[in-house]
Amino acid sequence: MNLKSLMCLCLISFVKLTAQSIIKSPDEKLKVSVSVENGIPVYSVTCNEKTFLEKSPLGLKTNVGDFTSGLSLEASVNQNKIEETYQLPNIKQSNVTYTANEAIFSFTKEGKAAIDVIFRVSNNNLAFKYKVHTQNKALACVVQQEASGFLLPEGTTTFLCPQSLPMTGYARTAPSYETSYALDDATGKNGLGNGYSFPCLFKVKNNGWVLISETGVDSGYCAGKLTGHEKGLYTIGFPAEGENNGNGTAAPGIPLIGETPWRTITIGETLAPIVETTIPFDLVKPKYEAAKEYQYTKGTWSWIMKMDSNTTFPVQKQYIDFSVAMGYETILIDALWDTQIGRDKIAELAKYGADKGVGLYLWYNSNGYWNDAPQSPRGLMDNTTARRNEMAWMKSIGIKGIKVDFFGGDKQVTMKLYEDILTDANDFGIMVIFHGCTLPRGWERMYPNYASSEAVLASENLHFGQESCNNEAVNATLHTFIRNTVGSMDFGGSALNQFYNSENTPKKGSKRMTSDVFALATAVLFQSGVQHFALAPNNLNDAPDWAVNFMKEVPTTWDEVRFLAGYPGKYVLLARRKGTKWYIAGVNGENKTLKAKVKLEMFASGTILRSYSDDEQLKGKVSTLRIKKDRQVEINIPHNGAILLIN
Repeated sequence: MNLKSLMCLCLISFVKLTAQSIIKSPDEKLKVSVSVENGIPVYSVTCNEKTFLEKSPLGLKTNVGDFTSGLSLEASVNQNKIEETYQLPNIKQSNVTYTANEAIFSFTKEGKAAIDVIFRVSNNNLAFKYKVHTQNKALACVVQQEASGFLLPEGTTTFLCPQSLPMTGYARTAPSYETSYALDDATGKNGLGNGYSFPCLFKVKNNGWVLISETGVDSGYCAGKLTGHEKGLYTIGFPAEGENNGNGTAAPGIPLIGETPWRTITIGETLAPIVETTIPFDLVKPKYEAAKEYQYTKGTWSWIMKMDSNTTFPVQKQYIDFSVAMGYETILIDALWDTQIGRDKIAELAKYGADKGVGLYLWYNSNGYWNDAPQSPRGLMDNTTARRNEMAWMKSIGIKGIKVDFFGGDKQVTMKLYEDILTDANDFGIMVIFHGCTLPRGWERMYPNYASSEAVLASENLHFGQESCNNEAVNATLHTFIRNTVGSMDFGGSALNQFYNSENTPKKGSKRMTSDVFALATAVLFQSGVQHFALAPNNLNDAPDWAVNFMKEVPTTWDEVRFLAGYPGKYVLLARRKGTKWYIAGVNGENKTLKAKVKLEMFASGTILRSYSDDEQLKGKVSTLRIKKDRQVEINIPHNGAILLIN
């Protein structure tokens, strides 16, 4: 049965019920119903008896069997309770307790074991994956299609990022998860014709919110996306054939018995469960031991203001000194260091930095046979021997990490490259940042030396175009609810220059439209364990002392996150805790002043907070605020402005 027929069966009334089972969350508010309708496996989801997903298709089509139709559900369902406590030092919540109910639904076809669908349901979260059994002595298969679907109720609106067409964009490096979101849009579309990048956020009428993504993707599968269909149905899509210049297969292969990655769904009657979820990390395990205790650091980065021509020895030495002045532990040396600085001088910079307590991250091209990106060093990260030789050299001179760019694809072969880079880098004690890349899918827990990924329309676009500066506040209100909910986001922001150029003058480049307080607030809102901020040495003299001092103190790792208020594309108020200190950050993307009352239950009455706020002209000030008995705080944030409260 093809996908169109499957969709039709999911969008009309079913006439035959062969079997049905239900699994609930520990608090029993979230309920998943699994059944077979006319041989087609389906599931539906309710929360507090409200429908969030209507009957949606399940199943796989492989080259050893079609497991999307003609299936029977076994009456016996294996159920387990999952309880785990683990540490997560680099993203969202440092100590996590995961409690879930698991059910394994076994499906047969023509009397033989076909697939299992494994569901895990925790409070506000559910996930499922497939286990494919051996078929006619076959010990491997190609998954040609996933029928896995998500049928949103009528009236649902979407907050989705269309995936770029393959081999488009700069130097044919797309897709790299860097398109703009459509806000509160209707269902029934398919982006640019190539589906939507994870994570995908939906507003289900007045019932609440649904966030769909995936986790546990490694070299054993491809990365997925959502393909949009009519009447609110979205299905799992595989990479486009043309990605990575056509190299590699779009359909993943697995051994038999074999499993797929997890499809994750977070459901909330408010946005709090969406913002606070740890489901991408709950479902995965570390893939190897850390070679050493990796450090999550703050650093500086010349490229965002000074561009390629300033990847030179004297400028990078100046940025090492700037990191020292800020109390930061690293700098990122961007593209062309191999030709404009040279390896001997990089070694000299590494020693100079080490003597001052500052380590180096070096930029690399992922390679070039799949795109036209000319920046060097090239041809070192895609070849095992060359890569390991390069990493041995890096270890010998004390390099702390690498930033690898220009991947442009989600095929299984590309997932293997990500994993190979991470695995080899760990052997040499090197941390890894990815740019021009895919979304991380549980990688913070899977790979101990993983630092962060871009996978967002990041700060470089603020340099390249005024329109991005004009929309900076609106975009900032999205990432808290979408991109940053599921993984580290290497945005490279928090600029204090008024103009995106090396002189900080209006002579050239784009102009920042947001306030200094806004720049500080995004350092709290945007989370990445390793941060290279868009600051510049001139900020020591031309930025307010209170702004520079805050950027010296702000953490990059946190112990807890709490949603306070907001709406995607309008405004956000978020709280993060480091130890006993809370940082409350809010930004406003609407064309009017935000006036709201927010209850700050983490503070006792009488607590005095340090307050950073903007007036209507976006002039920032620092003052104090005392928490009243009711713990209600009045918030006033002008357009393009922000607020910060710290105890």
